[in-house]
Amino acid sequence: MAKLDIHQHVTDTIIAQIEAGTPPWRKPWTGGKGGAAFPLRHNGEAYRGINILMLWATAHLHGFNSARWMTFKQALELGGCVRKGEKSTKSVFYGTFEKEIEGQTGETETRSSRFAKANNVFNADQIEGLPEEYYIRPAPPRDLGTETDAELEAFFAATGATIITSDEPRAYYRPSTDQIHMPPIATFHCAAGYYGTLSHELGHYVLAERRIGTQKAYVNKSEYAMGELEAELFSVFLAVHLGFEPQFDQSAAYVESWIAAMKGDNSAIFKAAAQAQKAFDHVVSLALPTFEQEAA
Repeated sequence: MAKLDIHQHVTDTIIAQIEAGTPPWRKPWTGGKGGAAFPLRHNGEAYRGINILMLWATAHLHGFNSARWMTFKQALELGGCVRKGEKSTKSVFYGTFEKEIEGQTGETETRSSRFAKANNVFNADQIEGLPEEYYIRPAPPRDLGTETDAELEAFFAATGATIITSDEPRAYYRPSTDQIHMPPIATFHCAAGYYGTLSHELGHYVLAERRIGTQKAYVNKSEYAMGELEAELFSVFLAVHLGFEPQFDQSAAYVESWIAAMKGDNSAIFKAAAQAQKAFDHVVSLALPTFEQEAA
C-alpha cells in the first residue's frame, strides 16, 4: 500500500469542497461565545490550524454536530465504542525527531527535524457509550439583526485597531495609515455580514508587516491571493470564537487563485491556516483581557 501523503490528502479534500462551492470554513458552526464549535480532542484540547478545516469539512459532509474527536483507542479508554461501519477522518499530528549528522569539522551533531503524520479520528457522533458531556451540541448561531452588537463592538475596540467608518462603499485595510475602513453597518443586509467583513479586514491588520509581518504592502498576484485566504480563515476562526456566522462572499477570481495556489503547492493551505491561527491567537491574547475587564 502506498504511503499516505497527508499534505496532498488535505489539499485535495479542501480543493474538492471549494470547487463544489462549499469551502469548509463557510458554514455556520458558530456555537456559543466560548468557542465550543471549534473541534476538540477527547481531552477537551482544541485542535488548531489545518485540523480545524479538515474536521469542519468532515462534520459538514456527514452532518456531525459534536465538537469532540478521538482515536478508536481513546474511545475505548473512555468507555465508548465506535459503531460498526463508521469511517475515520484524517487529522494531522506534528512531532519532532532527532538525528545525528556529521558536521563540517567531522564531529557528530544532533539536529531536530519536524514531521507530520496522519491520525485516524472519529467524531463523538460516531461513537456509542461515551460520557454524556461528549455529546454536548454547540449553541446555535446568534441572529444579530441589523443593529450593532455592544459586546462585539467592545471586543473589536479592545484589539487596538483604528476602524474608520464613512459612506464609501468599500471595506479595506490601508497599510500606509494602518487603518481599517468600513462602510456603515446600516448598509449591510445583516450585522453578521458586517462583523464578518470587519473580521476579514482585521486579519489583514494583524498580519501586516508592523505586527505579525507575513503580509507586505506590495505583493505579486499570487502573494495577494494567499493573503486574502489567510485573512478569510482568520475571520472565520474569530467569528466562531465570538459566536456569529460570517456571511461575506469572495469573488470567483479569489477562489480560482486559491485553487491554483493549492494545486501548485500542496502545503499552501497548511501555511495559510497556520498564519490564520497565529493571527487569531494574537488578537485573542491582546483583546480578551481588556474585553473581560470592561465587561466585569
